[in-house]
Amino acid sequence: MKFSRRTALITVSAVACLSAAAVYVFAVSGSDDESVAVPVPNARVTAYCEALHARLPKKVDGLSGHDLKPASPLTAGWGDPTIVLRCGVPRPAEDDDVNTPGAEVGGVGWSFEQQSDGGARLTTTLRKAYVELTLPPKYAHDATPLTELAAAVKATIPAGI
Repeated sequence: MKFSRRTALITVSAVACLSAAAVYVFAVSGSDDESVAVPVPNARVTAYCEALHARLPKKVDGLSGHDLKPASPLTAGWGDPTIVLRCGVPRPAEDDDVNTPGAEVGGVGWSFEQQSDGGARLTTTLRKAYVELTLPPKYAHDATPLTELAAAVKATIPAGI
């Protein structure tokens, strides 16, 4: 079978796209080496997130903080299984639905999305930057992480949209 240059380029492009997709899925879902996808917000939101990172508690729900890969001031993790915080994420589409569950904890509003694995993803609402907190199934019904993060979020990310 003879390959043309065009066939080779299409094949290379397809492999590159599939590889990128696999890396993204791997990074978002986490792994044994604590990899997460780092958000890519604008400069203003990045500044809010860096300020938040500097004020995050060393422990959340009694769990020690640790670095995630890649290291970034836009992400943080606590415990094993890891509670993951990502700052500067896009506004969740679920926030457009008035029936999306939510709560206000410590003066910070959060929308709630149940995950298929039994975990939960919570995202701040009505803030100048969106902060996402992914709770593994073990912690999915515990408001303590939200309570312990509220002061840092309120102090560093202004209310508003």
